[in-house]
Amino acid sequence: MKKTPTLLAGLLLALGLASADSAAAAEQPAPIHFGAITWESGALTTEILRLIVEHGYDLPTDTLPGSTVSMEVALARNDLQVIAEEWAGRSPAWVKAEQAGAVFALGDTVKNAEEGWWVPAYVIKGDPARKLAPLAPDLRSVDDLKRHAKLFDDPEAPGKGRFLNSPSGWTSEIVNTQKLKAYGLDALYNNFRTGSGAALDAEIAAQIKRGKPVLFYYWSPTPLMGRYDLVRLEEPAFDNAAWATLTDPANPNPKGSRSLPAKLSIGVSKAFRDANPELVAVFEQVDLPIGLLNKTLAHMAETRQAPRQAAQAFLREHPEVWQAWLPAERAAKVKAGL
Repeated sequence: MKKTPTLLAGLLLALGLASADSAAAAEQPAPIHFGAITWESGALTTEILRLIVEHGYDLPTDTLPGSTVSMEVALARNDLQVIAEEWAGRSPAWVKAEQAGAVFALGDTVKNAEEGWWVPAYVIKGDPARKLAPLAPDLRSVDDLKRHAKLFDDPEAPGKGRFLNSPSGWTSEIVNTQKLKAYGLDALYNNFRTGSGAALDAEIAAQIKRGKPVLFYYWSPTPLMGRYDLVRLEEPAFDNAAWATLTDPANPNPKGSRSLPAKLSIGVSKAFRDANPELVAVFEQVDLPIGLLNKTLAHMAETRQAPRQAAQAFLREHPEVWQAWLPAERAAKVKAGL
């Protein structure tokens, strides 16, 4: 009989603790879901923003994987809240969601970003230091590629050149596939898709190391741009009507055009925008200098640094860049958290 009050007290205490734990769990905010971007600049920017949100605003975050288009669809549904590097206006999925007011592009995060088709400079100019003679001194534009398919020979498709496209699932892969048709190159070049952005990098780097001709789609900001001397091939001037045919994989008669002028922004869902005015104000101020960004990305790639580590180093070493985006007290919290 003497043990009953003790057992009862223990039970009440346990129930009280469980109730307190449940209340604490209920008060814990749900994590902000960032898209797990696979290319280097997007991965680095994601981690920079996550660190600012976590340390500066005491909010939990995580990342969810997906292709470019699937992440844009998830953002429109608020299954994702943030895509840290959104090439806004590129895909029909984004355009549709933006017109419906379901997603928003915040800021202009990287000025002078670009994308297009590239070859190593030695293909056109040669490289005396490596004793490489010019292979195609007349190569200037995508139209010139019609004469040089044999130069970019694809060992897996005899008689055709090889064009290194984006991985499947990227919006740019659709555009490049349509461009091959629009430029009359689809019968002359094999539309080669690597399995990932890393595989695309590895293939380009291997060919450049060997001094071989290689034709590929690429973009900036990236480590590759800071590492090699590359030449972008000329394309017809940007035309909005032509661009619509390039972003539509079902269009049977795409028209040639340079890609939509690049504007990199932070994509957010409507729910996130409505609920987080402080973070929206920060995201609208984000400005990553492209030269410094390319240098950071090159170092990240060369040292095989994880994006999270590279982001921590970037924030520690370049407070003059990011402190301007935040109120002083929030910037101090980020600095202390690092």
